[in-house]
Amino acid sequence: MNPEVELYPIAILIDELRHDDVSLRLNAIKRLNTIALALGPQRARDELIPFLDESIDDEDEVLLTLAGELGDFVEYIGGPQFAHILLPPLENLAAVEETMVRDKAVESLNKICPVLSQAQLEQYYIPLVKRLSLGDWFTSRTSATGLYAVGYALASPATQEDMRKAFGQLCMDDTPMVRRAAATHLGTFAKKVSKEHLISDFIPLFNKLALDEQDSVRLLTVTDLVAIAEELAPEECKIYILQALKNMISDKSWRVRYMIADNFVKLSKAVGQDITREDLVVAFVRLLKDNEAEVRTAAAGQVPGFAQLVDKETILNYILPCVRDLVTDTSQHVRAALAMQIGGLAPILGKEATTEHLLPLFLQLLKDEFPDVRLNIISKLETVNSVIGIELLSQSLLPAIVELAEDKQWRVRLAIIDYIPLLATQLGVAFFDEKLGSLCMSWLGDSVFSIREAATVNLRKLTEVFGVEWAKQTIIPKVLAMGTHPNYLYRMTTIFAITAMTPAVTPEVIRDYILPTVTGLVTDPIPNIRFNVAKSIEAQIPVLMLNPDTKPLVEQQLKPALVKLSEDTDNDVRFFSQKALLAVQ
Repeated sequence: MNPEVELYPIAILIDELRHDDVSLRLNAIKRLNTIALALGPQRARDELIPFLDESIDDEDEVLLTLAGELGDFVEYIGGPQFAHILLPPLENLAAVEETMVRDKAVESLNKICPVLSQAQLEQYYIPLVKRLSLGDWFTSRTSATGLYAVGYALASPATQEDMRKAFGQLCMDDTPMVRRAAATHLGTFAKKVSKEHLISDFIPLFNKLALDEQDSVRLLTVTDLVAIAEELAPEECKIYILQALKNMISDKSWRVRYMIADNFVKLSKAVGQDITREDLVVAFVRLLKDNEAEVRTAAAGQVPGFAQLVDKETILNYILPCVRDLVTDTSQHVRAALAMQIGGLAPILGKEATTEHLLPLFLQLLKDEFPDVRLNIISKLETVNSVIGIELLSQSLLPAIVELAEDKQWRVRLAIIDYIPLLATQLGVAFFDEKLGSLCMSWLGDSVFSIREAATVNLRKLTEVFGVEWAKQTIIPKVLAMGTHPNYLYRMTTIFAITAMTPAVTPEVIRDYILPTVTGLVTDPIPNIRFNVAKSIEAQIPVLMLNPDTKPLVEQQLKPALVKLSEDTDNDVRFFSQKALLAVQ
């Protein structure tokens, strides 16, 4: 580092730390590491950190950045043996009013804690946690709840006992915000303690929070339940947490039931097979039939995941009847969530059951009035296809797919277009030409540009699937015929389609079929078409250069066309033709 070059900017940055302008102070905080490097570890410890500690009374945006920077600051103050010097400013930041600043300060303290020695931990970190835990303002106590888990493993047994007791006090705090924070961090802390202490200390704390009068506290205990269940054996789960789980499933607050529904698969895996089969199947059915749409939506999202944990008979007898009801649910969001997930049942049920039970439901969802439902079912058809095969799928679903291809919602039409190449691969040429060929061409004349654009890309993908010979006979003549249409949008689509298909066809096809149309459009009255002709020519040049027979065409036909376009009255036409000319050089 050159001192003369660096010193002046450093002086500016240090001045900016004190500046009245917030944006300048923010900029200086973002460059703290540069200042610390210039000052050296000794001065950073003696001067920079105390200065930062004093400047805590600042704008939230500055404090948020400072809280983040300090977490990565250990190396700039001389390494881990001095890491405890960073704790005082972070302690102050962890007690401010703005939640985001406090959370960032806690995150940084959790980064610094693992590099502390046991002596530093006992002397500086644990007292910091105690001070925050006993703070007068709820802000410091909420921050304290997030600091126990990381320090616990490094502390001595006596300190560990104190930490468990202090955390227990926070779980019973008078302020709901503190109890909420304690519920958020209980699961992480529970994973750090021995099983003996988990059962003796943490499960009672969990049970207390799970019965809290505030639903905002109760809903946060769902993730704690998963964390605790993962640490217990199935038999212990039955003894210690099954009742709490049952209470949550029938909680009077829909938000708690929503959280249970949203984490149902994780919970089922954590408590083990026996409890899942004996108690949770009925509970899951209850959630799928919940009177709140949000709960049903969350439960619908868990259907395939939960189905993997139970046997086929249970799925057919208990889960499938609920799924049938959800297909006609009054809430479109429930139906959309189900449409996204229902395909996942096919591999679990196998070919026969899918054909018998699921196909009618797919058909129903494909005809749903809400576009997102139709969209979601289309996007997941691949999973079903892998189970029942394309023949069955096409016989039962093809009419519905053809209907959707003309859907009034353009996003649905777009999803169908994206699905066509996959369908084509599996259907084969003859079936495709008979059922879907004319459909693909009709999209080229769609009123929505995104559909026309997607349709041209679709033609290229189909050419890659079925080969150039097929394209030459089936689609290229139809595309080129649109090049003489009186409506300029059709002519534009021809150019787009030609440009999109160029990489997939042979030089001979370009020479025999495409070039005459392209050169004819050089003199089109619409500038938009002329500059797209220039773009199209640019795409054709590398393909024609591949074959010695077609290479001369570049000089003979394409270059004169580009020269003509480069003298056009329109700026864009000149720009794109000159860009294409560079490719010829």
